Amino acid sequence: METRFFSDRRCLLHEAPGGFPESPRRLERILAEIEARGGPLELLEGPAARQVDEAVEAVHGTDYVERFRRATERGDGLLGSSDNPLSRGTWPAAWTAANTAVRSAAWVAVGADRHAFAAVRPPGHHAEREMAMGFCYFNNVAVAAEFLQRSHGVGKIAVLDFDVHHGNGTQAIFYERADVFYVSVHQFPFYPGTGSAGEAGAREGLGGTLNVPLAKGAGDSVYERAFEDTILPAVRSFGPELLLISAGFDAWRSDPLGGMEVSEDGFAAWGKLLGELARELCDGRIVSILEGGYDLEALPTLVVRYAEGVAAD
Repeated sequence: METRFFSDRRCLLHEAPGGFPESPRRLERILAEIEARGGPLELLEGPAARQVDEAVEAVHGTDYVERFRRATERGDGLLGSSDNPLSRGTWPAAWTAANTAVRSAAWVAVGADRHAFAAVRPPGHHAEREMAMGFCYFNNVAVAAEFLQRSHGVGKIAVLDFDVHHGNGTQAIFYERADVFYVSVHQFPFYPGTGSAGEAGAREGLGGTLNVPLAKGAGDSVYERAFEDTILPAVRSFGPELLLISAGFDAWRSDPLGGMEVSEDGFAAWGKLLGELARELCDGRIVSILEGGYDLEALPTLVVRYAEGVAAD
């Protein structure tokens, strides 16, 4: 399987107060590691395509998009809460993150045995349709899913989220839809308070959400059982045409915002399982989009180990 990293240095424009965990240094360290290892890394440039605008507005609505843009232009300090600080660069960085996720997905959609890793910030999976939350402004993985269905005719998509925090925004956006299967394995109870096993979708989407909550302190073996016994069989049953991964690395044993005990080998093993699943179900088409992960020293290595796992035979 060919792996290609996608990023855009405009994602660094979003600034946050000193000591804030979601900082430009997260992405700077990841890009430096990828470049030191020889890539392959595509650094994107240029404006977002019209299809990206349409996908963002379809996911979030024009009212929210305009409110976010105006808040940034006015120089507001926050968008909704202290979790979402604003700087002059927040709007272009968030739009660029969504654009990079979409362009990563577009590369995967037209081939086979392709893994794209979108190294972007700010993250996205907490952003709900009309609300920024938890460091997230646009829901990058939801925008990528919407784009794939609108512009590439992809029907059924599975979104797998292994960030230590539940992706409340992604769940809410797809909760009543049958064409996107959302799966999250996460620490529970924990921020943002959602993600119980009983949250399983509604209306046409009933059964289209699978939450696998794990107790604080879970490590490699607990996650392995969750994948093997619950997550992989459920995704096989759904039968997606493409996998989207919300790839958060804050279940790492030393992450300052998490409470889990996952090792480097654990993330590599998850990558291998997901790569094998993609080859089995959807011609090896898999897109991973960076979410959390706040140990600046460990994060670059965790990203690379995971990506190597996806590509492993």
